[in-house]
Amino acid sequence: MNLKWATSFLGRHALTLRSNVFTEDSMVTYSGLTQAEFKNLGARYNPFRNDDFEIRRYGGSATHQVDLGKATKLITNLYFANFNRDWWRQSSTTTDGQCGAAFTAARLAGNRVDPNSCNSIQGRLRSYYTGGIDPRLRMGWSAFGVENELETGFKLHFERQDRKQINGASPTARSGTKVEDNLRETQAYSGFVSNRFAYGPVSITPILRYEYIDSSRKNRLTGQKGSDWLDSWIPGIGATYTPIQWITFFTGVHKGFAPPRTEDIIGGTGTSTEVGAEKSVNFEIGLRGEPIAGVSFQAEYFRNDFDRLIAVGSIAGGSTPLAEGKALFQGLEVSGQMDLPFGFYLRPTFTWLPTAEQKAPFRQVVGGAIVGGSAAGNRQPYAPEVMFTGALGYRWDEFNAQFEVVRVGSQFSDFANTRNPTANGQAGKIDSYTILNLAANYLIRPISTTAFVTVKHLTDETYITDRTRGIQVGMPLQVFGGLKYAW
Repeated sequence: MNLKWATSFLGRHALTLRSNVFTEDSMVTYSGLTQAEFKNLGARYNPFRNDDFEIRRYGGSATHQVDLGKATKLITNLYFANFNRDWWRQSSTTTDGQCGAAFTAARLAGNRVDPNSCNSIQGRLRSYYTGGIDPRLRMGWSAFGVENELETGFKLHFERQDRKQINGASPTARSGTKVEDNLRETQAYSGFVSNRFAYGPVSITPILRYEYIDSSRKNRLTGQKGSDWLDSWIPGIGATYTPIQWITFFTGVHKGFAPPRTEDIIGGTGTSTEVGAEKSVNFEIGLRGEPIAGVSFQAEYFRNDFDRLIAVGSIAGGSTPLAEGKALFQGLEVSGQMDLPFGFYLRPTFTWLPTAEQKAPFRQVVGGAIVGGSAAGNRQPYAPEVMFTGALGYRWDEFNAQFEVVRVGSQFSDFANTRNPTANGQAGKIDSYTILNLAANYLIRPISTTAFVTVKHLTDETYITDRTRGIQVGMPLQVFGGLKYAW
């Protein structure tokens, strides 16, 4: 459920309040399927019906805007969210030993297993708290015939993670032995300043950002704790050129920066791991325009050159160590929209990623050993070469309907670019797939209410999306409906 309320007051102030609540309770397993399970028992087979995934999320924000006059505005956003996740599961991968060797062997052979014969379940219990404040000042000014727009601001962001693991001694236990109790905290501070210089058809916008991140981790079971910090200056510049009214050329180059996760830089004993932030240089150049009314387009070339790309270890328990390496992504993206006769319209987006290259073998952060199968020239895993989304829509008065086609190209699931599926289902090429969706909504204007219905994956065909912990398949056919009320 989402709620939004906006108002203005005192002539120059505006306030927007937002809140959201989301809950889920489902029988979602963490482990994927082995190749034999997928073949013999079907894509919807669930070997762990005792697994339970329950989440509760509450969030809210308040955004205040004040017009200070002379093209100057101050916008301040205050936000908070609490996310709780309790996930009780009997297995984390297709090959872990939680349920015993015979149980694992049966899965690898594609035989149906009884989860009640596994007297083990693990509760991975998580609570996340995030909050912060983000004020920004926007000011227009001019000098020497050059029009300018200055934007500057800072952000204070705080995170707290309470992580527990409870190991139960029966297939349906919801209590047991506590084997993990971690507190992870992060304080992040950033500030930026940018200025858009506009002179005739040309505009240039340099930007400079500073990031400081302080992380800490405490093992409540042992009392061991540790902390670490990093910072970075992040420059960038963008430019546009509009020679005629209906077309604009644009380009930009920016430094990329993404800090590592707290659990990656600080171990369970409080020691720091020498893993730095992700660093890249990102470049784009393209054009966009609207040559005639109702027809618009955008086309661009992009290049993301990573001096350090972090490959997170196995989500399920560290069997694949944290690794880093150099990588290059580059390609083209084209999108547009076209209004057709009789209320119809088209909206396609096409992305071509011919290059997603490991420039050098990825190495483990601790020890420096090459990750199995990684080699210069191999394609990065989970980087399809082709992606396409196309929508055919129809509008008539208060009615709007849209038929959508989503196409995702084939992709590798490991650094070695393994093509043939492995028995455990954790490696092998993922075939391309197509999803068809349908959505419609109708505005009931007298009561300011929009009724909507959405149908996802109309054909309900099986397709693989992930092999990290075994074969995970995409969503089945789903139907959503509801009402949206505005006042």
